[in-house]
Amino acid sequence: MEEKIKQLFQEFNNRLKADNDAKSLEEIKTDFLGRKSSLAKLFSQIPSLSKEEKAVYGKALNVLKNKMTVLLEQKLSTGQMTEPKTDLTFPSRIPDTGSLHVLTKVNRQICSIFENIGFSVIEGTEIEDEWHNFEALNIPLDHPSRDAFDTFYLDIPESKKGKYLLRSHTSPSQIRVMKNAKPPLAVISPGRVYRPDEVDATHSFMFHQIEGFAVAESLDFSHLKGVLLQFAHTFFSPDVSLRFRPHFFPFTEPSAEVDISCIICRNKKSFVQTDKSCLLAGRRKPQTAKCSVCKGKGWLEILGCGMIHPDVLKACGISPKKYRGFAFGMGVERIAMLKYGVDDIRLFYENDVRFLDQF
Repeated sequence: MEEKIKQLFQEFNNRLKADNDAKSLEEIKTDFLGRKSSLAKLFSQIPSLSKEEKAVYGKALNVLKNKMTVLLEQKLSTGQMTEPKTDLTFPSRIPDTGSLHVLTKVNRQICSIFENIGFSVIEGTEIEDEWHNFEALNIPLDHPSRDAFDTFYLDIPESKKGKYLLRSHTSPSQIRVMKNAKPPLAVISPGRVYRPDEVDATHSFMFHQIEGFAVAESLDFSHLKGVLLQFAHTFFSPDVSLRFRPHFFPFTEPSAEVDISCIICRNKKSFVQTDKSCLLAGRRKPQTAKCSVCKGKGWLEILGCGMIHPDVLKACGISPKKYRGFAFGMGVERIAMLKYGVDDIRLFYENDVRFLDQF
């Protein structure tokens, strides 16, 4: 029995020195310490020994077992294992990598431009009440936008400030900021908005807006024009021009819609066809054609803006005699469509990888 114990320990040592990878060490553990191992067979012979031999060899086998267990654990813990060699020349599978959605990229780029000129970015809540979404913004009760056909009202108990709804624009963020902070303020607020529009090439029941506003003691329309010109030059091109057209918004006075000169035909309203496009159209010689992006108008509408209405400032506890402000709002989808020449808003939401991979 004594000779068998010595021989077993010698075999264990030889195997432990020769085999260094994780798989081999697991096999050693099974062969020498498992239920059907050589050590287990020696333990099974103990009952057949005399009383004196049982005490001697039983103790010797337990010492051997503990010693082999410690040596094996040390080998595993010290990391002295040799991992299987990896063939670095073998072609590997190219991993699939994700990327930001084009609307996320455009959203972040717009916010970054305004951050660089001193605006703070604040995100509002998508569930609003009537006071923040309409009344504080000088939108009267009989305004068409407050009709149930134009707003997603929620079937939950009303608050003291009216019914709850999915916000129809990001302008409520302007109200919440002005109520809780003192001027001077310069804030931009991106987020999703909801309107029950029929889905087509230019409309969706959910889309993204970015609201921007500033309030200070001596702001005027020229400051608004300067901020928007800086945005247009940075986002589109230094060559674009801006055009302000009088408009009406309940929460701004005066109000305007802003156009940029067409980024395709450069406000020329038309362009001369190339030889290739001429041949595709079945013509022998190049001809002058209307720009397909601006439809020959030379201008593209990008956003609405204006000076914050005095009643809006009053609703937020800001004196219109001391402070003035301007505000603007733009649709992220529309900006992305103009930037990249996309003619159907539904393409942004269909998750067609062939479309998304282009950005």
